[in-house]
Amino acid sequence: MLRRALYLALLLLLLAAGWLFHYVTTPMRGGRSDYPVAFSVEPGITLKGAARDMAQAGVLQQPWAFVLLGRIKGAAAEIKAGSYAVNGPVTPLDLLRKITVGETALGKLTVPEGWSFAEMRGAIDAHPGLRHDSAAMDEGQLMQTLGAKGSHAEGRFFPDTYFFDLGSSDLALYKRAYKAMQRKLDAVWRTRAPGLPYNSPDEALTMASIIEKETGAPEERPLIAAVFLNRLKIGMRLQTDPTVIYGLGARYDGSLHKADLLADTPYNTYTRAGLPPTPIALPGVDALRAAVNPEASRALYFVAKGNGHHVFSDNLDAHNRAVNRYQRGY
Repeated sequence: MLRRALYLALLLLLLAAGWLFHYVTTPMRGGRSDYPVAFSVEPGITLKGAARDMAQAGVLQQPWAFVLLGRIKGAAAEIKAGSYAVNGPVTPLDLLRKITVGETALGKLTVPEGWSFAEMRGAIDAHPGLRHDSAAMDEGQLMQTLGAKGSHAEGRFFPDTYFFDLGSSDLALYKRAYKAMQRKLDAVWRTRAPGLPYNSPDEALTMASIIEKETGAPEERPLIAAVFLNRLKIGMRLQTDPTVIYGLGARYDGSLHKADLLADTPYNTYTRAGLPPTPIALPGVDALRAAVNPEASRALYFVAKGNGHHVFSDNLDAHNRAVNRYQRGY
């Protein structure tokens, strides 16, 4: 009887070991076809709680067996909080490794230089990997939440590629972009050339946004800056189309008309002197640098050549000749 009992116990042990080996090395399918699947491991959660949440997300079957595996491996206290994703059926062993190593899944969002804040917010609102905590906030509430009460949102966020844990708050991304712009602006302001007609770093930020919208050629930005700063110094209106377009908002139909240039708004630099009241876009670091360190030039005018570059002129006669050549084909 004792020998039979030992044989039976050994058989059961072998069967259990075989089942466990099969369990930990077999990809869990669960009937899913909608991969990738995202899930979160919350800070401070137990292995049992994490297994339960992963089972609810559809990436884990038999959570009790997963807990047993974790305890056998001595990994119960090693799980890392974060956002994760699986791209297909995964074995319990690989899943345990993923959450103990901290192989988190990252979302990605690129904010191009020259985007408006509205374009940035639209991209953030549409990103499926973010938690949209700012959805019910208007612009003022958002800026107050970021610690910038009373600030206009335009131009206040640095254009860059941002990576983040899937399922993280959009407010965290806004805060990173806001602080990044503050750091960049503070840094370039400390390197500004003497004698610039700015009363504050915010005015330099506004100028940088105009420079950003006026040219896509990085090497031209210091010369574009020189033109606008030369105009400011002599009281000449900036007369730049991007500010007019920004002021038109939804009324802009893709083409600027003479009536648009005559329609007065706070952003129409054909009808109003000085800088517009706020930035008109999100400037990159090259535009920020150009705004505070313009090229040494007496140029007051520029006209597009049609190849992404411009011709710069010191006087109106030379400018008119360039307009005739490059715009009118004379």
